[in-house]
Amino acid sequence: MRSQVSELESQLAKAEEQAAKATAQARAARQEPSAPTGAGRHLGWRAPVAAILIVLGSVLAPVSVLAVWSANQVSNTSRYVENVTPLISAPAVQNALTDKISAKISSKIDVQAVTKQVASELRQRGLTRLGGLLANFSGSIASGIDGLIHSVVAKIVTSPVVRNVWIHGNEVAHAQLVKALSGHNSSLSVSNGKVVIGLGPFIDRVKHRLAARGLTIVDRLPPINPTFPLFDAKYLVKARSLYSALTTLKWVLPLLTLAAFAAGIYVAGRRRRALIGAGLGLAASMLVLAIGIAVVRAVYLNKVPNSTLPADAAAVVFDTIVRFIKDGLRVVFAVGLIVALAGFFTGPSVTAVKTRHGAVSAFAWLRGTGDAAGVSTGPVGRWVYRYRQALRIAAVIIAVAVFLFWGNPTVAVVILTAVILVVVLALIELIGRPPPGISAPAAGRQP
Repeated sequence: MRSQVSELESQLAKAEEQAAKATAQARAARQEPSAPTGAGRHLGWRAPVAAILIVLGSVLAPVSVLAVWSANQVSNTSRYVENVTPLISAPAVQNALTDKISAKISSKIDVQAVTKQVASELRQRGLTRLGGLLANFSGSIASGIDGLIHSVVAKIVTSPVVRNVWIHGNEVAHAQLVKALSGHNSSLSVSNGKVVIGLGPFIDRVKHRLAARGLTIVDRLPPINPTFPLFDAKYLVKARSLYSALTTLKWVLPLLTLAAFAAGIYVAGRRRRALIGAGLGLAASMLVLAIGIAVVRAVYLNKVPNSTLPADAAAVVFDTIVRFIKDGLRVVFAVGLIVALAGFFTGPSVTAVKTRHGAVSAFAWLRGTGDAAGVSTGPVGRWVYRYRQALRIAAVIIAVAVFLFWGNPTVAVVILTAVILVVVLALIELIGRPPPGISAPAAGRQP
């Protein structure tokens, strides 16, 4: 009896597969001429309106990613500090800081001039030969001391102490930035048209270390506070006017994007096809954003003068600052592809039907093997089968909720969530057992 039922199910599945293939071919070749004229006019607006809404959602998606990133960088000090903290550990930035600080200290000391002055005093006191030797080697002495300063600065810049100073300095600078943007009094430093972070605390530590090494002349130096550029000050004025808007758009734009996609799918006559289009549109918009970031990076690196920031350091600064945008677009890209794949494999296409039929056949084989071994899910299996649709919907809602409420989801989180969802749906299909006398639905139908 069991073999006859299996044979009937197999024949039914093959018949439905052929019917699905014929339907797909017919849809591509005809235009439903039998539909009443009034009904055609009634449904004719759905496709263009749905397309417009999905395109609107695809356009808003990259703008939403940029708005969220901008709002976090402008108004959230902890998020900003988290973003710029890796810079102090980047070798290119460490080298740039080392060169800038060393050059500033060396210019203030001017070892060669001091050496020549000492040589002149020695000649006046009758030590002509010693004074001449000192004058002849003044360049070498200056070079040696410059090398000492550079090595000391390099060790300090790469130390954990300076990392903490960097973090604290950026916290203070960003807190002042938030005050300036919100209209309060701020001590934000602006130099040569750029918002900068002062390097005075770094130099104080270098001076202390040099004095401990015997170069006590640094104790007589005046306060030195060179700066490290963060961004153009002209953007500060623009950001001030956009500050309140950014804090609002951070929430509004993502909601509008989701609303546009949801409305487009709801309005569409063929919702599964609209779902696939929305997923692909979302993924494509993230590719456009990635290309835009690459173009902006090239323009930025060409415009930054080497005297302000070496090219390798400028590249590291840019890549570090925008890395959260890249993380976000990768996540959204993965979500778009997963949504499109889900829409495709639940559809009536021949490939989707064959895939589902293969899965159903595999589950049937597993259930048959379990039955032969005396393993059965019993009442639980019948309960799962009875409420299988509700269980599927609940699983999807939980997966979406996990993604939405995850703090900072990554691509790995998205993929893992999708894989767990597929496993849960597979378990629902495997555990569910129809009551006696009722056969499981075929792969070609959507229960």
